[in-house]
Amino acid sequence: AETPAMEQITKVFQSIHADYPGIQFNIFSGDAASVFEKLDKGLLDFAVLVERPDYAKYNVIKMPESDRWGLVMPAGCVLAQKDCITFEDLLGLPLFCSGQGWHADLPLWCGKRINELTLEGSFRLSYNASVFTREGLGYLLTFEHLVNTSIESGLVFRPLYPELTTDMFIIWKKHQVFTPIAERFIAELQAEFNKNKA
Repeated sequence: AETPAMEQITKVFQSIHADYPGIQFNIFSGDAASVFEKLDKGLLDFAVLVERPDYAKYNVIKMPESDRWGLVMPAGCVLAQKDCITFEDLLGLPLFCSGQGWHADLPLWCGKRINELTLEGSFRLSYNASVFTREGLGYLLTFEHLVNTSIESGLVFRPLYPELTTDMFIIWKKHQVFTPIAERFIAELQAEFNKNKA
């Protein structure tokens, strides 16, 4: 999953890389279906998900922080003057959103009224959708901090109201036999998450 919470995972990568400078990490980004397929086939050791996993099939660590949903838009548009975005603000707008977010997360926020909204296009990477947004082709529904919304970017982020957040999970197959380095990754990840809870 694309999530700002990856920063916590990179701290563990840094720690392992310091002891084993020759190690390489191969990161695959995709939707849940493609990630589950690769994980189940043994092509991935771990997965970061934005949907609740099957606890009977996978070992699961819930990440300590959630991601907040909002709307990314050109800084000069009328909605950019608001502190937050309501459902009614989205009516009639051409919207970009990940397919998974549109079908799994947003209905938790607006229920069956999702059918009243206009999905202009779906994407897998928020950066690509932000380019379309910057060019005035639509508005991007995404997690906070995934795209550049600095003053120079020409874009702004406004959170949805009522607030919508999504939990993140790290999973791996039950009864998976790991290499020592993968075992260390899990141990350090748990330690990092516990440190953030304290």
